[in-house]
Amino acid sequence: MGTAKRERKKANRAAKIEREIRQERVATVKRRSLRWGGVVAGGIAVVVVIAWIGGAFSGDGTASTTTVASAPADTGESTDAADGGASDADWPGDPADCPPVDGSGTAQRSFDAYPPKCITDGVTYTAEIVTNKGPLTVRLDAERAPRAVNSFVTLARHKYFDATECHRIIPGFVVQCGDPTATGTGGPGYSFEDELPEAGEYRIGSLAMANSGPDTNGSQFFIISGDRGAALPPNYTLFGEVVTGADDTLVALDAAGNPESNGVPPLEQVIIESVTISES
Repeated sequence: MGTAKRERKKANRAAKIEREIRQERVATVKRRSLRWGGVVAGGIAVVVVIAWIGGAFSGDGTASTTTVASAPADTGESTDAADGGASDADWPGDPADCPPVDGSGTAQRSFDAYPPKCITDGVTYTAEIVTNKGPLTVRLDAERAPRAVNSFVTLARHKYFDATECHRIIPGFVVQCGDPTATGTGGPGYSFEDELPEAGEYRIGSLAMANSGPDTNGSQFFIISGDRGAALPPNYTLFGEVVTGADDTLVALDAAGNPESNGVPPLEQVIIESVTISES
C-alpha cells in the first residue's frame, strides 16, 4: 500500500507540473502578442521558456518552468532523426566548417543551419562549465543523444555560451541557460529533433535540452537541480550528467533562483563565464 501511495503522489506531482507548464505557455503567448501589437513575425518560433522542458524546460520566452527554454526561429534545415549508428553521410553540412577543436575559433552566435558532424564516434566529450557561482564538469552522452551533443559541442567551441546569463532558475527544479539574449526566446538560428529518454531517467544533475514542443531543440538547456525536476516526464532530450560540482556549484546556482514568476529572472545574476570541451 505504501508503495502504491507514493507512486500516486509522484504521478500527481508530475501532472501538476505539466498543468503549470501549459498555463505558463498560454500566458506567455498572450503577453507576446500584446507586446508586438499583433505583428506577425513570420518564421519566428515562439519559445515557451522553461515551462516546457518537461517541467521547466521547453523553451518559453521568459518564464519557463525548469528546464525549458529553447526554440529560436527555425531558419536552418531540419536534421534527420537522431541515430547514433548513422553514417557520416546522414549528417548535414561540411565537416570543414567545424570550429577548431582547441577552442581557438572566433565567437559566433548566429547560424544558418544545424552544424555538420563535428564530434567523433567513440570519443567521450566533457564540458567544463565555469559560472560566477563556481565550475561544473558535465559528461556528455554522445551515444544516447548524438545530435544534441554535436550541437552543444559545436556551439561551445564557437564560444556561443561564453559570457551569457542563465535567465531562469526555479529552486528545487531546474537551472535554465543557453540563451545569449537572456530573454528566454533566443537561439542559434536552427532547431533539431528530439532524442528522448525513458521515463524515470532524469535525476539531479541531468543535463537536458529545453524546447517549445516536439523537435524544437536549439541552444537552451537546463540542469535539474531538485526532486521536482527529476520527476519531469521524458519530454526533453537528455544528453549529459554533472559529474563534479553537484554538491557545491549546482547547490549555489539553485539557491540563486526565484521561487516566484516561474523563475524569471533569478534573484541573483548567474553568468556562464565559459564552456570548454575536452575529449578522451
